[in-house]
Amino acid sequence: MAIDHVTIKVKDLAAAKRFYAGALAPLGYAVLMEFEGFLGLGAGGKPDLWIARYETTAPPAHVAIAAGSKEKVDAFHAAALASGGKDNGAPGIRAEYHPGYYGAFALDPEGNNLEAVIHDHKA
Repeated sequence: MAIDHVTIKVKDLAAAKRFYAGALAPLGYAVLMEFEGFLGLGAGGKPDLWIARYETTAPPAHVAIAAGSKEKVDAFHAAALASGGKDNGAPGIRAEYHPGYYGAFALDPEGNNLEAVIHDHKA
């Protein structure tokens, strides 16, 4: 089984839309659905990452997206910073997770941690 979708709660939906649409574009993600208070982003025609406007939010979330290649991880990180995100870990090997783990991290405008990752990087 796999996770079907995840929802992240934010207070500023417009800022979140700019960040997530820009940051995830290198991974093939786009806004696929949008209605009052909600954005559905995904790749391949199905939204699997939902951003929802709430007055109160939960503690910051961490969502990792499979990138497919080192180049896409790198492109994600650059796009995330260009889209208003804050660096939370530059692209690189995270050997403490496992030897082939290559990821990058960026915080969205509300402090949620977005990651792009591959698990089979050869140094």
